[in-house]
Amino acid sequence: MSILDRSRTREGHPAPQALRDTVALARTAEELGYHRFWVSEHHSVPGVAGSAPAVLAAAVAGATDRIRVGTGGVMLPNHQPLVVAEQFGVLESLFPGRIDMGLGRSVGFTNGIRRALGRDTGDADRFEEQLTELLGWLDGTQQAHPEVHARPAEGLRIPAYVLATGEGAAIAARAGLPLVVGDLRSRDRVTGIVERYREEFRPSAAGTDPYVVVSGTVAVASTAEEARRILLPEAWSLAYSRTRGSFPPLRPAEEVEALEMSPKERDLYEGALTGHIHGTEEQVAAELSRVAEQTGADELLVTTSTYDRAALLDSYARLARITGLRP
Repeated sequence: MSILDRSRTREGHPAPQALRDTVALARTAEELGYHRFWVSEHHSVPGVAGSAPAVLAAAVAGATDRIRVGTGGVMLPNHQPLVVAEQFGVLESLFPGRIDMGLGRSVGFTNGIRRALGRDTGDADRFEEQLTELLGWLDGTQQAHPEVHARPAEGLRIPAYVLATGEGAAIAARAGLPLVVGDLRSRDRVTGIVERYREEFRPSAAGTDPYVVVSGTVAVASTAEEARRILLPEAWSLAYSRTRGSFPPLRPAEEVEALEMSPKERDLYEGALTGHIHGTEEQVAAELSRVAEQTGADELLVTTSTYDRAALLDSYARLARITGLRP
């Protein structure tokens, strides 16, 4: 049981507060017994403050003592593999045995962002090549630049995970790396990706067996209605982005409930609420058992975002209790 926090901004709370909330949540996650805590990479998104995952991961690791810390993920096409290796080498050197390197193949989602990053959509197609180079910087086998070494990363063991975006699952299987796949609203699709990954997996120095992390939204409360209300701010944000082109900060659930929505917005909003795991502790425990049976996942990475931080913290505490985590 692990957590991915996307540092979502909230209406009336500036982006710096979202980053501080992420660090505070990591402390709580450690106290509750979660296995790892990951942060994400987004550029020029009004509703997301986490644009520099390696920097934020350092803040999280510095504020905690035991929980594993990593990225879900660094978007490798946006960066030079050498620089990514150096960043994670520094993290692993400062926080030995606690750092994970989650990697994705996405590039900026608008032309403007891609131009600002010096990238284009075709760079995502080089992800497998970049991944091989990055791993080579870590184990010292890269030959493209024989006179260059990724210090202090070279020789350090930093676990790599591949996000299953695009061809990510097949790439993870060929590289013999763990796979992170979501979301649980498309259960059959997730199961199909996991099955193909396991079939195509090639043992490597990183691991002899497939390892699957399934990612999704989970909300737990004293009643099913309260759990559903946790989901409302993010559902509206998604509906808004689909009709207006950008994610807004999260709004309180009561404001979302009072909104006048167009038929298209209402349809998108209701669709965004469908399929997530939410309910009472008993209901969520039963649903998580079905997820485990259907996917055979080794780990669940929870990605819940909402406006009400107290409700979010309570949800994570309840989830820890029903899954048997030990503080």
